[in-house]
Formats: sequence, structure tokens, C-alpha cells
Amino acid sequence: MSDLRKIGFVVNPVAGMGGSVGLKGTDGLVDRARELGARPAATVRAAAALRQLAGRPLRFVTAGGEMGEAALDAAGIAGYDCAYRPTLPTAAPDTRAACRAFLERGVDLLLFCGGDGTARDVADAVGRAVPVLGIPAGVKMYSSVFAVDPGAIGAVLPADGPLRCTDAEVIDVDEGAYRENELRTVLHAVVRTPTAPGLVQSTKQVCEEADEDRARTAIGAFIADAMLPGVLYILGPGTTTGAVARHLGLEKTLLGFDAVLDGRLVGADLNESTILALLETADEARLVLSVIGAQGFVLGRGTQVCTPEVLRRIGPGRLLFLGTPGKLARTPLLHVDTGDPLLDGAFGPYLQVVTGYGTAQRKRLGTRPGAAQAPDRRR
Repeated sequence: MSDLRKIGFVVNPVAGMGGSVGLKGTDGLVDRARELGARPAATVRAAAALRQLAGRPLRFVTAGGEMGEAALDAAGIAGYDCAYRPTLPTAAPDTRAACRAFLERGVDLLLFCGGDGTARDVADAVGRAVPVLGIPAGVKMYSSVFAVDPGAIGAVLPADGPLRCTDAEVIDVDEGAYRENELRTVLHAVVRTPTAPGLVQSTKQVCEEADEDRARTAIGAFIADAMLPGVLYILGPGTTTGAVARHLGLEKTLLGFDAVLDGRLVGADLNESTILALLETADEARLVLSVIGAQGFVLGRGTQVCTPEVLRRIGPGRLLFLGTPGKLARTPLLHVDTGDPLLDGAFGPYLQVVTGYGTAQRKRLGTRPGAAQAPDRRR
């Protein structure tokens, strides 16, 4: 345990840019993401997190420009120390160099904004020398060093008293394999991160037991049999949603979004713009998503093509959530992180999750202290 007085802060400016345009990651594809119309969002998410720390007796050490200064300025935090000036365009070596400069300044914690790739660079630079905490801004975040959303940062970091930490895994995801619909991960490092149950995400768990496969098959059959004529169904990533397509005799993009209408595949590996185009022609639509095991995310991890605009077009009440009983047993809370706090609050305190053929569970939706949410109208 140690007191929290000085924070090293770094942003990966291009983190998450591949998400909304369906690239399933940004490593090596920044230019392609820009060509497809992607807009940087990391600085906005970082500033939203920093605003909760404004006014606290903290000193920040950061990197220049979009790697830190811009977010601190946007959050109204002045008097910071710029310890590293990157060359443009910024890259992974800049993140590592900035973090090493922060260590030389004697920081108590390293706060970063990015995804798993950024977490890997931070771990390479600081190891276990200081605790690290991530503001989620990537496409897929399987490491257990991230707050559940930017709004949780203020609750994770204590306003006073000691900083309590635990070991956390940094997971390395093969982005090339990921784009080919294969999830291949390895443990990259073990670091220290602040403890905050329900506010810092767990490492993703993959379940492969035979009973899990039977449960997925039952869920897939139920959703497929319940599909309404003339309604557009957008199937999210994962093996559980894949079971829906399999029951219909369709081939599913494992880690992408596909669209089904009247039993026919009408769109494959969709991005934000192609989903919006399909919604323009649909009288009614449903979005079908599965729960990430242990982490509990249904929106915000690998689902960035479902932007707030997409979600509002469909309507929060027209989302279907799927999860096997075994997966839910390992998942204390569910989480949504759409990038829009008001939209997050529209989901209410519970989500209904389909767990089998005609069966479902109500699962509590995690929320940070003081967050506004729709009231629980159960009576």
C-alpha cells in the first residue's frame, strides 16, 4: 500500500479507431481506419476520466500533445509536468519512452488510456515498479488492468488514504489472427493494479466444456425459432451468437457483426456505416449480443461498430442478450460502456439474459457509485 500523490499519465491517441469501422483493432491500420472515416476518441475518453480527479491534491506527469497534455487541458487540470515530447506520428516506442520518463520522476501510479496493445507497452516499460490502471479506449480489452469505463476512474482511485493493489494480467491478442476470426491470446505480463471489485474488469474467460456447447446450441435454436418475419436481426460476435446462425444454416463472422432478415444473410462483417444503411431500409431491428465471460461486458469490448447512433436507432429495449448458465455463474456483474453515459444509464439496473431454450436470467448491471441510471420498475 502507498499514498497516491503523483500520477504518470499517457494516452495512445489512435486507440480504438478501428472499432467503429469494423477493423477489429487498430495496430498497423491507422491510415486505413482514417480512410474509412474513423475518428479519434481516446482523448475524449481520457478527459472524461480525468475530470473526476480535478481538484484532488494530485500532481500529474505526462507526455506532450495528444499523448497527454490535450486531455489534461480538456479536463481543466493545470500545473502538470511534461516529461516527454513525442515525435509525430506517435507510436508504441513513444508510449514506452514516456512511461520510463515518468518512473524517473517518481510517480506513484501510471494511468494510461488505450487498449490491450497500450497495456502491453506500459507493462514492458514499468513492469511491477508502480501500479498501472487503464482508461478503456481500445477495440478489444481482455487485460484485467482496465476500469470498466472512464466514469469509474474516480471511484477506483481513492480520494484519500492508501492505494491498495493486486496482481493483474496483461493479455496479448494476436490482431492478425483476430481479424481472421480466430481469438488467440497469451499472457504477456503480470502487473499491479488498484483493487476495486466491480469497477476494474476481470480477464476474459473462454469456456469450452461440453455442457457449454449444449447450452449455446439451445440458446441458438431458441433465438432462431423466435425470429419475427420482416425484422432485421444484427448478430454480434462470439460463439453463442454463432449458434443462432448455425441453427439457421448460415455462416457467421465469428468476431464480427452479421445481419439476418427472414432467415437470409443480408450483410456480413458489418461496420457502423453498413449497419446504419441496413437500418435505413428496415422497419424494425433487433441487436443480438453475447456476454463476455467473467468480464461481463455486453457492449464496449469488441462491439464498437455499435456506436451510440446505431444503438439509438435500434433502441435499448430491442437488444437481446445471450449467455450460457456456466458463463453467467462466473460473471458477477454485467457492464455496458457505449461511450455515452446517458445511453449507458438507459439500460436500467438489470438485463435479461437468454440462457437456454425459453429460459432466461435477470443479471445485475454494474454501475459506478453515484452514476445516474433508469429506476428499477420491478414490482
